[in-house]
Amino acid sequence: MKIIAINGSPRKNANTATLLKNALEGAAKQGAQTELIHLYDLNYQGCVSCFACKLKSGKSYGKCAHKDELKPLLEKLRDADAILLGSPIYFGNITGMMRSFIERLAFQYTLYDVNYSSLFPRKIPIGLMYTMNLDEKRMREWGYVEALSGLEKRLGSIFGSSEALYVTDTYQFKDYSKYEVTAFSEPLKAKRRKEVFPIDCEKAFDMGVRFATQGVSSSFYSEVEPH
Repeated sequence: MKIIAINGSPRKNANTATLLKNALEGAAKQGAQTELIHLYDLNYQGCVSCFACKLKSGKSYGKCAHKDELKPLLEKLRDADAILLGSPIYFGNITGMMRSFIERLAFQYTLYDVNYSSLFPRKIPIGLMYTMNLDEKRMREWGYVEALSGLEKRLGSIFGSSEALYVTDTYQFKDYSKYEVTAFSEPLKAKRRKEVFPIDCEKAFDMGVRFATQGVSSSFYSEVEPH
């Protein structure tokens, strides 16, 4: 098993990256080969609408033809047995870097037939991990789950299955007193960081274990589990 995690956060050691590392640790415990990629290390664009991946009998049919620093990663992911995507939520959605990456990753495999079928060569699980400052109540009130569930379902239909982990009310600053953040209580944030975030990390670890052990099991396809 080869499992690759993609960090869509500009921070390499904060909430999102920590979840991904825990997931990879769970996969590695099952013998999987793992790798963590930080998108903010790469210089790339989103889809440039060249449609080379749709050209009949074209040399790039089913493959993104745009050449930049993302292209080697897209080629590597073609051989992955599972993919983990992690992103903080900025203004109600994934980061721009993650969005641009997903455009390039997913569109190349999207067939323009009546069912929008997939050209990906096999079925693999995709895991999505979101971190956000909002608590769960406001996350739902503001429509975050509805906004993100469509992405989860579409990626699941392209690659085989999708599973999501929503991590809310995260700890953002080492010293809240330095910032204008009166909407939040630092003691409550710190308490949640100590008591709840470790549980979220366990959930990420368990996802990694499942991906490594279940792999391409047919019973795993089409499963979408927003947490």
